[in-house]
Amino acid sequence: MTLGALEYIVVGFDHPDFKGAIADEIGRVIDAGIVRLVDAVVVRKDAAGDVAIVEVDNKEDPHFAAFEPLIKDAIALFTPEDLALFAQGIPKDTAALVLLFEHRWMERIKDAMADAGGVLLSRAMIDPETVEALSKDLEAELSGATSVA
Repeated sequence: MTLGALEYIVVGFDHPDFKGAIADEIGRVIDAGIVRLVDAVVVRKDAAGDVAIVEVDNKEDPHFAAFEPLIKDAIALFTPEDLALFAQGIPKDTAALVLLFEHRWMERIKDAMADAGGVLLSRAMIDPETVEALSKDLEAELSGATSVA
């Protein structure tokens, strides 16, 4: 089975209020075949610094009901070491939603590259805030260039 690239994100919350909106948006890209949700956990750190890890597929927790249909193909790939590292990175009295995605859109591209004798040498992601800042800079530069002409 060919897998696309895997990517994880860590979303921090001062006071998590999971009402289903995040799961709904993730569901849209899953339904479109763009990504697959491979693993999902919540890391909570209390005011004393004690950590609790909750698997999002925990059926007893109604906060995660909206995620249930999204994780039917999940593979628990986060190790205890991964989870400890995520927990170190969040402040006391907060929580983090940690999601591991498979980029399904890359599966056929990966096969095509291999068939052509190629291998992916590098991959990076530019965060949305940087893209927004660059877009604003570019717009300003372009509007200045057209007003001078």
